[in-house]
Amino acid sequence: MAFYELRQYTIKPGKMAEWLTLMEGEIIPFQVAQGMVITGSFTGEEDDSVYIWMRRFQSEEERKALYAAVYESEYWKDVVSPQVAELIDREKNHVTRIVPTEKSTTQ
Repeated sequence: MAFYELRQYTIKPGKMAEWLTLMEGEIIPFQVAQGMVITGSFTGEEDDSVYIWMRRFQSEEERKALYAAVYESEYWKDVVSPQVAELIDREKNHVTRIVPTEKSTTQ
């Protein structure tokens, strides 16, 4: 059964514009090219430190394979990860795995 990751990040003060440039210009395209399915990307309406995004996986096996393809790549380690560290407060990241209900349109 498919499941989603709901990922909420706290962006460092004054860094949201840079974060969105990195996320939409590099991170999302790179992850999609590796096979990730990104289903949404959001900012807080009133809190400019809030960034939320969602990814869908068909199985735990697929998630593990895609994580390896992305996070173990030299591109991620050498190019992306150092930039991420400058823009988000990693200690405040919150990841929740969620499963659509029977009547959800996201089945």
